[in-house]
Amino acid sequence: MLQQHNMAGPTTSAYSDLGLLHPSGIVIYGIIVVIFYILSQLIYNAFFHPLKHIPGPLLARSCGVPYALHILDGSMVTWIKKLHENYGEAVRLAPNEVSFTSGETAWPEIYGFRTGKYKNTGAYLKDLAWFPKPVNGVFSLIGSDEANHSRVRRSLAHAFSDKALRDQEQLVQQYVDLLIHRLDEHAVEKKHVDIMRWYNYTTFDVICDLTFGEPLYCLRDSVEHKWIQLVLSSVKAFGLLSVRTKYPIFAYYDKLKNYFQDTTAIVRARIEFFRVTKEKVTRRLEKGTDRPDFFSYIVKSQESETKAITRDEMDSNSILFLIAGSETTATTLSGTTYLLLSNPTKYAKLVSEIRSKFSAASDITVEEVNNLEYMIACLQEGLRYYPPVPTGFPRIVPSGGDHISGRFVPAGTSVYVSQHAANHSVRNFKDPEEYVPERWLGDEQYKDDVRDVFNPFSFGPRNCLGKNLAYAEMRLILAKVLWHFDLELVDKEQDWMKDQKVFTLWQKPSLMVNLIPVKR
Repeated sequence: MLQQHNMAGPTTSAYSDLGLLHPSGIVIYGIIVVIFYILSQLIYNAFFHPLKHIPGPLLARSCGVPYALHILDGSMVTWIKKLHENYGEAVRLAPNEVSFTSGETAWPEIYGFRTGKYKNTGAYLKDLAWFPKPVNGVFSLIGSDEANHSRVRRSLAHAFSDKALRDQEQLVQQYVDLLIHRLDEHAVEKKHVDIMRWYNYTTFDVICDLTFGEPLYCLRDSVEHKWIQLVLSSVKAFGLLSVRTKYPIFAYYDKLKNYFQDTTAIVRARIEFFRVTKEKVTRRLEKGTDRPDFFSYIVKSQESETKAITRDEMDSNSILFLIAGSETTATTLSGTTYLLLSNPTKYAKLVSEIRSKFSAASDITVEEVNNLEYMIACLQEGLRYYPPVPTGFPRIVPSGGDHISGRFVPAGTSVYVSQHAANHSVRNFKDPEEYVPERWLGDEQYKDDVRDVFNPFSFGPRNCLGKNLAYAEMRLILAKVLWHFDLELVDKEQDWMKDQKVFTLWQKPSLMVNLIPVKR
């Protein structure tokens, strides 16, 4: 016994001498364990993960840090495009995230209806890790689950029907005409005009009137309403909050950084945006009018149990209307205007079509602009070249996994078609960096373009409900602007699209133009 005791004594003493039983030794041991765990995860993700057969940069395959950093600094679109050029049509952007540019197969396989050959494939649900929890805790149409999505979409569909659009045309026309009036005032005084800002004024006034029964009065007062910045800040917060949720290390980092600078301003703007939206919804419901705006249809749907939506759902979807129905349409108009002015032959061809078609401004209607083939092609090409939502719509691969574009992807993977990268890929389009409206009009040079890749309003049962309204607005606005004015860039050397950052949507600089009234 004594001998055993003597043998144990030196062993304990040895450990004590090494310091491993000392608090500092325990801390060191813990750090070693954490480092070993992190390294093992990085190695597993890069070389042994079920997605190991999907190519991508080593660090991105290992951890989500590169992905998160590109979201936070606004360089995501440029990064994804470059990766697809280097690695092909399927790229692993993060350990559990895959981007596709093979849209002709990936769109229906990920986003399509679960019918036909897809009927035995479970639904690809939204990846809610990329959808921050709403301020009121209730998701809008864009983030709702399958059952709620069907019910809410049935309720809202009537507000975006062809009949509704016909009833709403007069309201839309009055704001487009007011835009023309304001631009004419600037043209007479020979003032440079930020056309991007005026497009924003118009689309915000239209969508606010359709949602709340009154505009922001941006066009009337020629002033940017604070809501425009609230919307842009809310959209920017979208990516920031998503990164914090998906990669908590960035949440901890922001908490630490907040001791030295304010990192919560964007989040506060999101909360303020919700508060004022809720107040506007309350006032609109109290009006009880039958004017053909969105809420007149929503209120009528409340009579049906299968279509009725809650007050929280009304508030959340009103925010969706404002974001999806304003900034995206203005972005397409701004991008297409810049591309036209940078391509004089395309601009001249479009102007000729519009001015030969209409003898009076009053002839420019929703029905008639749908017959302007070249203008429609110009806007289609604008949407391809400069998609207003340039990244993907993340979905989760269902139980059992699935094949996407011929590659097996395990269950739980976040997958999507990256629109900008797909639209600018030589795999899909000839001369993808050129603005060529003729590719949509049967030009033989572009007969091999993979047009099924092009889905700016998404695809399947969750595609954009308001796309017909968006098309009507952008066609009316562009037609009337170019019927009334000749436009030219103030700075003809400016590459307006170069170095634009993306925080969910494009962060656009001013687009300064000269306006010359057309003499008839």
